[in-house]
Amino acid sequence: MTNSKTLILGGVRSGKSRLAERLAIQSHLPVIYIATATTEDAEMQARIELHRANRPAHWQVMEESLQLATELARLAAENHCLLVDCLTLWLTNLLLHQDSTVFEREYTSFLSVLPTLPGRIILVSNETNMGIIPMGELSRRYCDEAGRLHQLVARQCEQVILMVAGLPHYLKGNPDG
Repeated sequence: MTNSKTLILGGVRSGKSRLAERLAIQSHLPVIYIATATTEDAEMQARIELHRANRPAHWQVMEESLQLATELARLAAENHCLLVDCLTLWLTNLLLHQDSTVFEREYTSFLSVLPTLPGRIILVSNETNMGIIPMGELSRRYCDEAGRLHQLVARQCEQVILMVAGLPHYLKGNPDG
């Protein structure tokens, strides 16, 4: 699958990043890892460091917490693999931005550019909507926006995988590509 898009969803510690990294390695293409996390506290820094330690050192790493569409458009190329980890952290960054117009602009740009991207694209995101509706307006909006985002991205992907307990469940596409 040289030119394809895969969405990998899962809960915390479900194995989604590990699977995404394995698929990127198996592509046998040069990999660019796009990290969307920001360092807000020591625990998040520890998570970022764990991800850094687990991925191949020769991968190019870019950090982009807001303008994901611009970065994807700039970096995507035939015979290259882009791995984005993760969409829900990016979504959080957009929702928390002090300029409320950033959310709509960046969200729309991402959904517009995604179908045009050449190469192998692997997107990781947290499935957060399998529990009760949370208290608090921001929490409810986050869950609504994540659910909408996942549906719209899944439509544009050839492969959608749900990770549960380290096991991949193929919702769209198949294990062989």
